[in-house]
Amino acid sequence: MSAVLNMILQRVFLGLLTLLVVSALVFVSVEFLPGDVAEQILGQSATPETLAALREQLGLNTPPVQRYLAWLGGILQGDFGRSVINQREITAILADRLGNTLFLAAMATLIAVPLAVGLGILAALKRNTWIDRWINIGTLTAISFPEFFVAYGLIYVFSAKLGWLPSISVVGSDTALSDRLVLTLLPALTLTLIVTAHMMRMTRASLINLLALPYVEMARLKGAAQRRVVVVHALPNAVAPIVNVIALNIAYMIAGVVIVEVVFVYPGLGQLLVDSVSKRDVTVVQAACLIFASAFILFNLVADVISILSNPRLLHRSTK
Repeated sequence: MSAVLNMILQRVFLGLLTLLVVSALVFVSVEFLPGDVAEQILGQSATPETLAALREQLGLNTPPVQRYLAWLGGILQGDFGRSVINQREITAILADRLGNTLFLAAMATLIAVPLAVGLGILAALKRNTWIDRWINIGTLTAISFPEFFVAYGLIYVFSAKLGWLPSISVVGSDTALSDRLVLTLLPALTLTLIVTAHMMRMTRASLINLLALPYVEMARLKGAAQRRVVVVHALPNAVAPIVNVIALNIAYMIAGVVIVEVVFVYPGLGQLLVDSVSKRDVTVVQAACLIFASAFILFNLVADVISILSNPRLLHRSTK
């Protein structure tokens, strides 16, 4: 068990190191954004003196390395700084937006995971039949289209034609849960269609491999019902790879919602990132990018740890 613990600690260390590298890349990338922050705030009619005074006030005249270290030190203390546009605390700006993004990702997960696992089980049991083929065609077709195409397709069908759901998902802190669920349904369905194929195919492949193993064949020969063979004998051993791919797709749903949020005007972290880039609010851009990177690294780390724990060979040291 100590070997497994060491491997997990190594993954955690690599995750933290990756996050440090990503923070540096984010800072450098924001530094290369075109335009001048001071000019963006004061306008093109500002005098050189007022521009210089604002740059001094915002600390833009200090060397980039010094600003990066100060920014990183603040983050380690839970302080993301202030927005350079409206001087609000970034933590307060991110609070509601991050909550909206997590709500959207959670809702999409609650729809996508049961759907993908159910379709994967059905496809495995009906292998090489028309049911299996149509499930594969449907999920692969959905994942082949870009996110904005899927989003606009759902808007056209469910909003423009049927009028069942709103095309714009504007929610606020005072929005009732029932209204929030309705407003968030179309963006959640968009994410569901995008990620279902990965989880479905992993479920299908894992079950097909397990259903061909001798112990499963023995259960069938003993007269066990098909449902019992799948639920009791096959599915528990397929949980690890399925959970692994689910963790990776949750990471994608949190970090990859930018396009979906922009299409539906959903007030999440992705929409905030796009708005902040257009305004050149560099401190908010840095904070949003770092949160996205942290979520992606965290769920990749979870998937990695699950892979380690699910591999019995890692529980014992090699004797060679």
